[in-house]
Amino acid sequence: MSSLSQVLRPAHLAKFIGLWRRDGLYPAMARAVYFLRLFWRGEVASEVTAQAGGNAGNGVHRFPLAPIWQSLARDRAFHVSKPPAVLTRNRSVALIGDLNLPQCRKYRVEQLDEIWQAAGVSYRFAHYEDVPRCREILQGATHLMLYRLGRSDLATMYLYEARRLKLPVLYDIDDPLFSVSAYESYSNAAILPAPMQAHFQAEAPLYLDAMNMADAVSLSTPGLVAHARQFTARPAFLRRNFADRATLATGADAMRAARRRAGVTLAVASGSAGHAADLDVILPPLRRFLEGSADRRLMVLGHLDRAVFPNSVQDRVEARPFTSYPAYLAHLARADCALLPLTDDTFNACKSGVRVIDAAAVGVASLVSDVGDAGSLIVDGQTGRVVDPTGWDDALAELAADPSALRERGRAARDALERRWGVGLSLPVVDPELIQWVTE
Repeated sequence: MSSLSQVLRPAHLAKFIGLWRRDGLYPAMARAVYFLRLFWRGEVASEVTAQAGGNAGNGVHRFPLAPIWQSLARDRAFHVSKPPAVLTRNRSVALIGDLNLPQCRKYRVEQLDEIWQAAGVSYRFAHYEDVPRCREILQGATHLMLYRLGRSDLATMYLYEARRLKLPVLYDIDDPLFSVSAYESYSNAAILPAPMQAHFQAEAPLYLDAMNMADAVSLSTPGLVAHARQFTARPAFLRRNFADRATLATGADAMRAARRRAGVTLAVASGSAGHAADLDVILPPLRRFLEGSADRRLMVLGHLDRAVFPNSVQDRVEARPFTSYPAYLAHLARADCALLPLTDDTFNACKSGVRVIDAAAVGVASLVSDVGDAGSLIVDGQTGRVVDPTGWDDALAELAADPSALRERGRAARDALERRWGVGLSLPVVDPELIQWVTE
């Protein structure tokens, strides 16, 4: 492709015309000149860049957008005339965030596309280190979302660019990473090396800084909303994780392919050794359950420390490593019941029910601790059970007594997931005031 044809792509021309209509000819021409400069420098193609730091005295700018800002200022095109959300009824959200954790990316970034589609809002996202793409999606946005970012040179740069463009900023997070008090009470943190614990504690104020530089905050559970309100005066909206179309379709495929075994197979997801304290909540009842009959099995999805189980049940405890999400659901579909034990602490009180969503997607009922938001997805006694700390022996005995009832609960869990926890623009999935904050 020739250089001229790359510059005159239909998408580039459409963006220029859109800017002309929105901001006027002079700002649109200034942006076109800026684009051409980037093009001749070879900076237009999206690529992950590490230009987050450096020494300006050596010709390397601390903020990669600094040369662009300076050029726009010299051309008197630095400021936009009005906020894009005032100049057009169309809404476009650009999300910039930390996309490294697959579960977080799926539930907080990718599935958000369904929410915004339903609201008539266009949506694009980028990893915060992909500076060229972040810069690109900001130019056509009416609103910026920052996801799971602490204060850093890059986060500060995107916030500065959003203010230059007069974009309202929404901060989204799904764990209390901003809270020293939550970290200090977190039972699972005890297994981490002391330097790592100190690092997380030291990072907490940086997450709060980024949160408080936004105009509003969206959070994944009622517990996290309540906890965040102790740290910020910004409007705090609830946006729960939900069962998107891909989850429901992949779950249906896994259900059709699953071959369940005689007896009872329990499944527990353990993403890492760092969740050992959660498993400890049910270890004694779980050992007694497995020892009670030879047709009882435990499937651990993720990390497994076999040493915590007696030799008498070792052949009925199996581990399935995390690979892909479809493979994870395929394993989960072979279980009769999923377990979600959680220690009762502030960090876990902010946890969502994504593991219940995963289980229900494949027609599997769940037993969950009465901690965090998982219980909100359970119709107690119909799609699973919410279990208090002393009730695990009775709950496990009940499900072993009637495996056929377990399967009926699993079907009911899938039905309830489809009816109540699919994409929606109101509670229980999302606070409608959040949708209004963007669309009005």
